[in-house]
Amino acid sequence: MKRWAFVVLGLYLLILVVLTVPVTLLAFAPKANVKDAVEAYGYWPYWLWLGVMALGQAALLVVPVHVANGRPVARRSLLWPIVTAGLMMGGLAVGAIYSLYEFAMRDKAFDGWFWWAAIASGVVIWGFWAALFYRTSHAANPSDVISRQCRLMLRGSILELLVAVPTHIVARNRDYCCAGFMTFIGLTLGISVMLFSYGPAVFFLYVDRWRRLHPAPAGGTEPLA
Repeated sequence: MKRWAFVVLGLYLLILVVLTVPVTLLAFAPKANVKDAVEAYGYWPYWLWLGVMALGQAALLVVPVHVANGRPVARRSLLWPIVTAGLMMGGLAVGAIYSLYEFAMRDKAFDGWFWWAAIASGVVIWGFWAALFYRTSHAANPSDVISRQCRLMLRGSILELLVAVPTHIVARNRDYCCAGFMTFIGLTLGISVMLFSYGPAVFFLYVDRWRRLHPAPAGGTEPLA
């Protein structure tokens, strides 16, 4: 089933690559041309963020692959998904903080100290959620742990978008530079994590379809990819 996990990971990366830069240019530079888009793809922080999201999605798919293959899942295998899910929850918190701060402070939202304060808050929230996920994982099946994490990340992303979307609309109608840059970061984080949380669910849809197309013979074992 590893190939299906790579398909899910590839689709996630493709969606991010196709949407992020073009949507950003449309939001902040509607007259941008192809050259501007190519230059935007050349910034290393963009690829660093993309790499973190890709590694996180891969970590979240490790347990579903083992479950689909009928292999035992060691407790230590849950550590990466737990750390990753906590990181996504921390990212959602940072996006919400950015959005609310820009809504309240207008163009004063770009003070340097605030970036670090928001990131520090995100790290604390990351640790809190990772510890919570770890504690609740002891008495649960591995697949249930992943499902619970994905449900919470989906709910968190929806809640974060309920904050980021209205604040971004307000920021877009203000007469200052960058037209809601920090609220746009909030939107990006919310949508990214929302798509992120669907990864294992999409994987299991692929697995279910595979099993329908390749049923196991009577008394035999199911073919594995």
